[in-house]
This record gives sequence, structure tokens and C-alpha cells, in this order.
Amino acid sequence: MDKRLVVVTGGTRGVGAGIARAFAEAGDEVVVCARHPSRTPLGGCAFVPLDLRDPPAVRAFFGRLPRLDVLVNNAGGTPYRLLTGTEAERHARVIDLNLVTPLTASLAAYDRLRRARGSIVMIGSVSGTRPSPGTAAYGAAKAGLENLARSMAVEWAPDVRVNTLVAGMVRTELSPLHYGDEDGVEAVSRTVPLGRLAVPADVGGAAVFLASDAAAYITGASLLVHGGGERPAFLDAATADKEQ
Repeated sequence: MDKRLVVVTGGTRGVGAGIARAFAEAGDEVVVCARHPSRTPLGGCAFVPLDLRDPPAVRAFFGRLPRLDVLVNNAGGTPYRLLTGTEAERHARVIDLNLVTPLTASLAAYDRLRRARGSIVMIGSVSGTRPSPGTAAYGAAKAGLENLARSMAVEWAPDVRVNTLVAGMVRTELSPLHYGDEDGVEAVSRTVPLGRLAVPADVGGAAVFLASDAAAYITGASLLVHGGGERPAFLDAATADKEQ
């Protein structure tokens, strides 16, 4: 069987690097595109510099590919920013990166994916399914991304499968920005039913599954990779049903 060609956007660090490594370890040919290369080697992966917010450059990049079997729309992210702390234009840039950019890449990749009967994996977030104070624009974009994927799955069936991997909290080099020092990371980990944050390889393994033949009948779906989610806060606040 020929190797598949997999493109991972924003795959130079953190979750994206974990996804790229997982596909490479599965035997695929992996191309990572981002504005800047990885600071650490990504074995088995090629790097192409690309600003995903530049639609003509994105179209040119996909137009040069000889084929394409899997697109992983991973590029995204946001700083902590309260809604009233800055102007709407800055929040709009977060939405552009996390929602418009995956749409741009998917449209540019469509013809090659259709010929290969390939698949798209959107990297979503639990921020899109719950309130996200401090990252509201990001949460709104991720909610939109999940809906976009479901619509794509219907429009592009049966030629291209489209699914969303809804990631929970992941331990990466950026974790201290969100959770604080190691004590903060450990405290946050204890709020997860499985007792730990995900690592990038957890997300990578799930992405490989969604793009595999084992998921051949899965499209328009959202796979939660969040360690069981979050324990409802009211359970700890309530005075009923407590062990004596």
C-alpha cells in the first residue's frame, strides 16, 4: 500500500507536533506547514513555511501537492483576553485564525482530497462547547468550526469525510501560560476525571484513528478527547448526598 500524504497545519509544536509525529509513526508521509519551523526536530516530517491567513499562498501550497489524502486543520490558538479588555478587531483576528483559516485550507485542499477519497480532521476544543471567559472569541470560533465540519461532511459526502476532534486540556510547552506553575498544572489535572491532562500523543492517536480505514463510516462526528470532561461544580458545592 502506498504511503498516504498528510498535511498538518500549525504542526511545529504542542498538539500539532504530536499529531504530526503520530501520523509519521503510522507510516504516512507528513508535511507540516506553519509560519515558523519547529525548534525541535520532527522526525519523518517535512516542513513548508506558510502563513495560513494568506489565502492565495494557501491555494498555491495545495496546488503544488502531487496528491493529498488527509488534512488536519490544527493551526489556531489565542491569548487570554477578556472581551471588554480590547477592541472587536482583535477578537475578530482570533476568529479568523481559528475558523476562517481551516475553511480556507479545506477549500484549497478539496479537489485533491476528493480524488483520493480522503478525509479532514478539524482540531476543535472543549472551549467550543462550554463558556470560555477570557477566551470567548476562541470558544465561539471552535463552536463554529464543529458546525462547519458537520456541514462539510454532508456537502462533500461520499468523497471526503470530515470530522472534529474535540480536545480537552493538553500538557504542552504553553501550559504554564494557561495554568500557572507546576502546582497549578497539577491542581488543574485533578479536576479531570482521568486525573491528568492529555499529552500531544493522545490527541495524535485519536487523529490517526479518525483518518484511518477503521473510521471509514464516521463522518460529521465529534470525538471528545478530554479525559472525561469536567466534574460539575455543583456536586462539590451541594450539601446533599455527602459521605459522612
